[in-house]
Amino acid sequence: MDQRSPYPAMADQADSYSPEESIDLRYLLTIFRRRFRLFVAVGVIMLALVVMVSFQLTPRYQAEAKLIIDPRQEQVIDMNQVLSGLTPDTAVVESEVQIIESRSLAGKVVDELGLINDPEFNSDRIVLEGFALWRQNTTSWLRNLLPRKSGPKRTEEEKIIRTRESAISTVLNKLTVGRSGITYVIQVAFESTDPRKAARIANTFADKYLVDQLESKFEATRRANEWLEDRLGDLRDEVQVAERAVELYRVQEGLLNAEGSSLTEQQIANLTGQAIILRAELAEKQARLRTVDQQIRSGRGEDVSAVLDSTVISDLRRQQSEVTRRQSDLQSRYGARHPEILKIQGELADVNAQIQSEISRIVSSLRGEVSIARQRLTSLERDVSGLTSKLTTNNSALVRLRELERNANANRTLYESFLDRFKQTSQQQSLLEADARIISRASIPNGPSFPNNILILLLGIVLAAGAGLASIFAAESLDRGLHTAADIEHELGVPCLASLAKIDKLRADEAPADYAMDKPLSSFSEGLRTMRAALLYADGKESDGSHIVALTSALPGEGKTSMALSLARVSAMMGSRTLVIDADIRRRMLTQTARLNPEVGLVDIVAGHVPIEKAIISDKQRGLDILPLVDRKENLTLDLFGLPAMRTLLKALKTKYDFIVIDTAPALPVAETRVLATLMDSVVLLVRWRKTPREIAKAALVALQRVHAPLAGVALTQVDLAAQHSYGYGYGYGSYYKNYRKYYTD
Repeated sequence: MDQRSPYPAMADQADSYSPEESIDLRYLLTIFRRRFRLFVAVGVIMLALVVMVSFQLTPRYQAEAKLIIDPRQEQVIDMNQVLSGLTPDTAVVESEVQIIESRSLAGKVVDELGLINDPEFNSDRIVLEGFALWRQNTTSWLRNLLPRKSGPKRTEEEKIIRTRESAISTVLNKLTVGRSGITYVIQVAFESTDPRKAARIANTFADKYLVDQLESKFEATRRANEWLEDRLGDLRDEVQVAERAVELYRVQEGLLNAEGSSLTEQQIANLTGQAIILRAELAEKQARLRTVDQQIRSGRGEDVSAVLDSTVISDLRRQQSEVTRRQSDLQSRYGARHPEILKIQGELADVNAQIQSEISRIVSSLRGEVSIARQRLTSLERDVSGLTSKLTTNNSALVRLRELERNANANRTLYESFLDRFKQTSQQQSLLEADARIISRASIPNGPSFPNNILILLLGIVLAAGAGLASIFAAESLDRGLHTAADIEHELGVPCLASLAKIDKLRADEAPADYAMDKPLSSFSEGLRTMRAALLYADGKESDGSHIVALTSALPGEGKTSMALSLARVSAMMGSRTLVIDADIRRRMLTQTARLNPEVGLVDIVAGHVPIEKAIISDKQRGLDILPLVDRKENLTLDLFGLPAMRTLLKALKTKYDFIVIDTAPALPVAETRVLATLMDSVVLLVRWRKTPREIAKAALVALQRVHAPLAGVALTQVDLAAQHSYGYGYGYGSYYKNYRKYYTD
């Protein structure tokens, strides 16, 4: 079925926007404006709940200490540490964050501050009062009622351990450790209900972290010293054994040495040097001896250099010179045969004899020295030859000796290096320092970090807005009623003939039909005239002759009877010959509303018991004729509207009246209505504004369409026009109620 209105000229039907076809901000704004009170109510409630909850929250204080992984390391002495300093890269900083958050460090803080006895970290220490105590007792009582498996009882030590672990978990839950950006700074924050406690615990975490670093280094150094000390003892024994093996082998093989070389080598060197010297001395002495022999053979023995070098010869030569001088002096004074001269000659001969004797002795001495030097040289050469043979033998033993020496040297070098490292690590124990330092200690916070009233207020506003919007969405989703002509055309696929206003100010004895008469220019009366016009001038053409319209509804209580009577009276006021028929044979609501107590009625006419004129009641004051119903039980057993007499009656009435309105029973529960609807010129389905579910209205339409009833459209009843304008959209008059309401005199 085409869901677009077949009456585009009608103001109500022009309002045919379907919100499901697209998303439109104006439509969403219309929904928000319509549900604004609900939005405000839910929002205020939600905001009040958030504020109330915030007042019940226990304030918590957060204190923060700051550490820095210092990339600068002090070097008091130039030596390597046993446990090297940290490299301040991203991975290391994040690893240190994990160390601070570790359970071992938290356990040290718990033990240091005795937090196991603090009620904030040990629930067993909390003293319950009032409602909390009652709740705990009730919970314990209920738990005792339930069957439980009996497990092994915990010992006191296990209870203490369990309590300590619980306190550690609570401390870690309140601890926040993080890196500040991409720096080397680590922030250690702790949150507690006591500001002083928060600062104390945050500072204790920082201090314990530094102490933990120092203890780690000290422990590593201590273990290294112990290991080095044990190792040094072993290396010392190995060095002694190796050196003892070298010396023992050296003694066994005669490979004694001094000043870096063996004794044999030194002896060979010494003897070789002596042999060279002796060889030179022998050559010198032999040369001197040969020279002396040559001079002696040539008769110039006195000029021999060896003689000249002799002091004895020198003395004798001086004596010889003195005697010769005296002889010359005496010869010049005396004759050759003078006794003095003879005496001098004897002295001179004696001196010469001594000189010759000394020369012979010197030559003999030279010959002896040459012989001795030759013998010594021969002996040295023989010793050198023996030592050389011995050295050749020793060189074979030196291979093993050098191997033993290398082993001893290697052990000695290793021992010396370990000894040096042991001395370094021993000194480092007094020079250890942490890789981090505290740059800002936690101070006592001035105000609570939780709850953040501003943030909670903003969150409450957001939640209030969200809850308000959610309530609007829920209300729109759960609202299955029909509100505007657009809803009717979109949901039901039929035109909306009119929106009949709700009458708020009725007197106790006044009916809507009376109001329509008393207020002909009211919005209610205008709606009735609009519906009448839609029926009589469908498709823009006035209907020929009389027009019969049946008013029905999906469910009882939708104003069907009041609208039928009001429509008839408005039609009569407009000069039309109008008849209203009460066709609700089960309840006779129209007859009762018109305050009639007839003796005959519709059933009697159809049954042929009375003529038409006797059953119709004229209301001359209002210019309206009414065909009532009489309360008879047999009405329910007759197929009244299916009789040919009913068709005959309607044809006869059409000749007398211009406009006939029939009040019928609801279309869904009563079958007679669907039978009667087939005899009408038009059928109008009345739907109560915002109350009748659209599914029920659809079911009523389907029921009428199955019998091919001439359905003219749907009319909304009991409409609050002031509120309906918030549903309006597009070009319908629902959107402009404030603009045209001055035309009404409600």
